[in-house]
Amino acid sequence: MLAIRRAGPPDAPIIIDFNRRLAQESEGRALDVAVLAPGVESALADPGKAIYFLALRDGEVVGQTMITFEWSDWRNGWLWWIQSVYVRPDFRHQGIFRALFDYIRQAAEHEPGVVGLRLYVEQGNTRAQDVYARLGLESTGYFVLERYPLCARA
Repeated sequence: MLAIRRAGPPDAPIIIDFNRRLAQESEGRALDVAVLAPGVESALADPGKAIYFLALRDGEVVGQTMITFEWSDWRNGWLWWIQSVYVRPDFRHQGIFRALFDYIRQAAEHEPGVVGLRLYVEQGNTRAQDVYARLGLESTGYFVLERYPLCARA
């Protein structure tokens, strides 16, 4: 049986592990755990930063996602950004992400002031793009740019 629940501080180790795996699989990037771990722990301690949701099959964590929040003056409401999407390889193609997405969508629909959901995906990750399209997500036409880090780190 599949269950979805909100993550808490005791879930930090599995979320850290899933985020490491996600970065490696999707971008070929090795995350620095010395940066990642306090980032995850900070988010778990402060729901104003982010909220993680976990998918559990028979009590075992098999998938995760995180939402962060953006205020849109153009829409006069909140956009929830879906991030850190990861499903263990042995549980893929079993509806795990769909269940997480549906859970978040329903929560957003019942949360006053939330007007939409967004996510970003690597341009080359066409499998994920196909999954997201099947869930009704559409390209916004925006091209995401960043400057990171903001300054040189010692």
